[in-house]
Amino acid sequence: MAEDVKKVVIIGSGPAGHTAAIYAARANMEPFMYEGYVVGGSAGGQLTTTTDVENYPGFPEGIGGPELMQLFRKQAARFGTEMVAEDVHEVDFSSRPFRIKGDKTEVLAHSVIISTGATARRMGVPSEEKLWNNGMSACAVCDGALPFFRNKPLAVIGGGDTAVEEASYLTKFGTVVYMIHRRDQLRASKIMQERALNNEKITILWDTVLEDAVGDEFVTGARLKNIKTNETHEIEVAGIFYAIGHTPNTQPFKGQIDLDDSGYIIVHPGTQATNVAGVFAAGDVHDHKYRQAVTAAGTGCAASLEAERWLSEQGIE
Repeated sequence: MAEDVKKVVIIGSGPAGHTAAIYAARANMEPFMYEGYVVGGSAGGQLTTTTDVENYPGFPEGIGGPELMQLFRKQAARFGTEMVAEDVHEVDFSSRPFRIKGDKTEVLAHSVIISTGATARRMGVPSEEKLWNNGMSACAVCDGALPFFRNKPLAVIGGGDTAVEEASYLTKFGTVVYMIHRRDQLRASKIMQERALNNEKITILWDTVLEDAVGDEFVTGARLKNIKTNETHEIEVAGIFYAIGHTPNTQPFKGQIDLDDSGYIIVHPGTQATNVAGVFAAGDVHDHKYRQAVTAAGTGCAASLEAERWLSEQGIE
């Protein structure tokens, strides 16, 4: 075959993808990265839409999400990672070498690391774009401890386990946490329901949906609607946190590798390996539990080390 075959192709450029690239490049694996362009929001992943990152080690004063991702990218580029700002639309893992098709390019690869992340589901309320990251967030654990949320009333949208976890976490900082749920009972597991119902700082607003966020430059309240009475009212809150789930960015991989019922990539326990030998996954595309930049980076490191070992076992140096 006359076509050049890459040792490793990395799909995705968040903390997982760039960490994988740094390790791969330093191991002379000459990584080729599809950074992404539209899928997942933008190149750089979810951190590019986060204003302040205060929980990534090494930055005691905090750092802006876009700035942090630029540092990740600069470090990956320093060691020779080849990058293209394209989305991947199609892969073929049925034969070797693997074939990956981007917007304009098509490459062959001996191994692949998928780190395309997951996209937080949004409500689409009118003020969402204006106030996103200005009091509206999809990650309480990421943003809840920020100074402007402390000692203020806060709101969580949702009624599942994640919503209860996020509401419970926010009680450490907010004066009261409203759980806004469209049904008259929580979807969360029984033990999580008890946790919410027994927490005196959590107030559950049943049969209620978010109509819009209130505020000019920053969230100052939430306009709510009771779906049984159709009555609307406003509550004062400094933060609105969505806990209605994420959608993994795995569309191109359906039918190519094993995914769970929610679309997340399944990896072998204790590894980053998928069911296809030579294909690995890292970051939020398989991790629906932690979803943190630092854990994504850790799995990116692991995926790269596993890819390097696998290539060596195949005699590909």
